Amino acid sequence: MLPQKNNVAPIRNQIIVKVAESFTKDRFAHADAIPEMISPEGSVVYHASREIDRDIIKKIAMAVMGFVPADEEGSEKSLNEYGQEALKREKLLPSRLSVISAACAACMKQQHVVTNFCRGCIARPCQVNCPKGAISFSEANRAQINPDLCINCGICLNSCPYNAIIKVPVPCEDSCPVGAITKDENGKEHIDNDKCISCGKCLRSCPFGAIVEPYQMIDVLKLMKDSGKKVAALLAPAVLGQFGGTINNLVGAMKKLGFADVFEVAVGADITTEKEAAEFIERMEKGEKFMTTSCCPAYFRAAKTSIPEIAPYVSDTHTPMYYAAELVKKEHPEYATVFVGPCYAKRVEAEGDPFVDYVITFEELGAMFEADGIKVEECEALEFSQVSCYQGRQFPVTGGVAGAVKSLVEGKTEIRTETIDGLTKESLKTLKRYALKGCDNNMIEVMCCEGGCVAGPGCLAMARKSALAVDKYVKSGTDLKQKLEQAK
Repeated sequence: MLPQKNNVAPIRNQIIVKVAESFTKDRFAHADAIPEMISPEGSVVYHASREIDRDIIKKIAMAVMGFVPADEEGSEKSLNEYGQEALKREKLLPSRLSVISAACAACMKQQHVVTNFCRGCIARPCQVNCPKGAISFSEANRAQINPDLCINCGICLNSCPYNAIIKVPVPCEDSCPVGAITKDENGKEHIDNDKCISCGKCLRSCPFGAIVEPYQMIDVLKLMKDSGKKVAALLAPAVLGQFGGTINNLVGAMKKLGFADVFEVAVGADITTEKEAAEFIERMEKGEKFMTTSCCPAYFRAAKTSIPEIAPYVSDTHTPMYYAAELVKKEHPEYATVFVGPCYAKRVEAEGDPFVDYVITFEELGAMFEADGIKVEECEALEFSQVSCYQGRQFPVTGGVAGAVKSLVEGKTEIRTETIDGLTKESLKTLKRYALKGCDNNMIEVMCCEGGCVAGPGCLAMARKSALAVDKYVKSGTDLKQKLEQAK
């Protein structure tokens, strides 16, 4: 996956900001100028022509407005017209990732290649260990790989003492843990939405910015600014470190933006901790081999569609988003609820959640602040109406969910925790093996993103910076175990 610092991310962010500004300033009256603003005369041209660059920018802007560009191929509608449609829209489109064909570079098929660092050694471990006999040696005593026989297993790459063999991947395909991305007859990438788990790894991996998904930012903005309806934000704990100022400055900034109230999703995580701990104890008393967490919606979907063998071992407890939204709806049934987090898969989860109306990412929230000229660090520091314990606050980092559950389980039954730090093709195989053959530990935390939710595709800050901010916030929290004991 691409490192967070790259040229695609700021360009995408500029587009999101310009769409938000276009809404704020004149409700998209001048939206057609966005491509020219992002790619003005004299700036770098990334494709064959500036016209193509601007057409791709237009398609990304369409996605930010809540449309699926792949469904609009051949349409001659302007951005202004799409903007007006977005303003009139009453129902969200189903969330799904798609490829902008014009932006896709139709990368060459994944392959292994012998470089000129090959020394033609006598040991020839690449040839000896190749399971398909795909490696031979030329008259110049250099290894060569027969592409018709090669199965891209990578054994030759790992065997070469000179690192003379390299893997040339298709970045989006290589990053997808469930094999949902393949080439069409023209070599362009296509996403199988029946397989896709909406993890966003492909979106973060494509060096051409060709993969998009429909945003919900405009739907939230028009609800707050134009409808008169009260809108509550459900703020995920991975937000720590994403913006300037303190978490309380952020609450103030969000209320200044137009949210009627801001609720801490970590409070919902405390509920998840309590319920998942009780479920774990019950499952162990029944003699089950192990239980995996269920807080990551991408993993939850992967368990259903890609590794059904693991599905019986997935916790039935709802996610922190669910419990936080349930609390808000019970207390304020008139509120529309907006989950604000780091994850695209949450949009898919929300489609089946009766308490969550919309989902936006930190990236979208940042664009909304910029469009309104709001600087978080300068806003009034306001408190959450209900404050979380340290257990719920540690959910967004790897090991946090398992650690939270363990803190309530210890002393009641034996718990041996393990973390799957990132969904990959290999980790899916590991989980399948655990389901079929068992494992040494009985509590398995699964995080789709390496490092946890702080490394989600909708984040703005570097994962390490956010993780440090989360750790500081965790240390300032009270103990859920003590709170529950005092409530008895």
